[in-house]
Amino acid sequence: MKKLVLAYSGGLDTSYCAKYLSKEEGYEVHAVSVNTGGFSKAEIKAIEEKALALGASTYTSIDAVQNFYSKVVKYLIFGNVLRNNTYPLSVSAERIVQAVEIVNHAKKMGASHIAHGSTGAGNDQVRFDMIFQTLAPDIEIITPIRDNKLAREEEIKYLQENGVDYSWEKAKYSINRGLWGTSVGGAETLTSHLPLPDSAYPSQLQQKEPKKLKLTFEKGELVALNDEKNDPVLNIEKLESLASSYAIGRDIHVGDTIIGIKGRVGFEAAAPLIIIKAHHLLEKHTLSKWQQYQKEQLGNFYGMLLHEGNYLDEVMRNIEAFLIDTQKNVSGAVFVSLYPFQFRLDGISSPHDLMNASFGSYGELNKGWTADDAKGFIKILSNPGKIANHVNQDHD
Repeated sequence: MKKLVLAYSGGLDTSYCAKYLSKEEGYEVHAVSVNTGGFSKAEIKAIEEKALALGASTYTSIDAVQNFYSKVVKYLIFGNVLRNNTYPLSVSAERIVQAVEIVNHAKKMGASHIAHGSTGAGNDQVRFDMIFQTLAPDIEIITPIRDNKLAREEEIKYLQENGVDYSWEKAKYSINRGLWGTSVGGAETLTSHLPLPDSAYPSQLQQKEPKKLKLTFEKGELVALNDEKNDPVLNIEKLESLASSYAIGRDIHVGDTIIGIKGRVGFEAAAPLIIIKAHHLLEKHTLSKWQQYQKEQLGNFYGMLLHEGNYLDEVMRNIEAFLIDTQKNVSGAVFVSLYPFQFRLDGISSPHDLMNASFGSYGELNKGWTADDAKGFIKILSNPGKIANHVNQDHD
């Protein structure tokens, strides 16, 4: 039997792949899931039982949460990355790490094939295939859903005909949960005008009384929540638990897919949105305007390349080095207030705050220059405009 490693999530598509590839195609299927956050031990155990029941020979769960943070999430925070000013790259960022872990596992097992459950209409097929082809060009990639152009109803019918209890109600919404947010796809996201119902989101409104938080950053990383120090991963998880109870972080992202079509996906990312906005506010106080300008360009570029599966390109390491260097003075506290469905940034406190009132206050009396200094500066600054206006006399 040909040894095949299946990227297995336990959802409809990969459940179909596990049954179909073992029963119809005769592969020795080894299911592998990569935990990049959001899965409890009980959930992982349930995924294992399901994979084995579907025909997998073995099941392996790889814990990659810390790796996901240190290799990807950290730089998304440093770069304040929000695709189209909206989406914190919750799923696309995960897929890169998952693909690398899966291909490394396949190499260790000596597998001749790797399979995943991506369709032919989305971004994940590109991300997985690019990583697999780059790191293991000799391993053949199998994609039953894409190759057979299967609709979800066809997959459910096949599973039911083979004794697997899988209802349409269970498959109505596709939910991918991870450390950096949860994506939600359904019939509504296939349209341009329908919102997702509140019930489609994994977290519901539980808290209504406002709550104040203190987020402490050291060199750009979230090191404490309300003065309680922890590993950044634990702080992200704790903040997500707190903020999602206010139903914060819900939105629908509309973007351009890698394959050239428009795509729409719902998401819930309370902690990522709060952290990125808080971090960005702290940078406004601690970085120069030119640092902020260059960071915005490179942060967006980093996010785009990551989204489109180019994580292994060496330019990503170059940008990461730049982003790390920009964080030397991004330390301090950001004060945040939580409310139902929203949060507010109240302010910051930092030893590196460039609004230091001992030098001068914007719009108030300054201490660093005289009135004559200001007049001379403005005169020189306006000189290029004066020359152009004198020469051209044209305001059209």
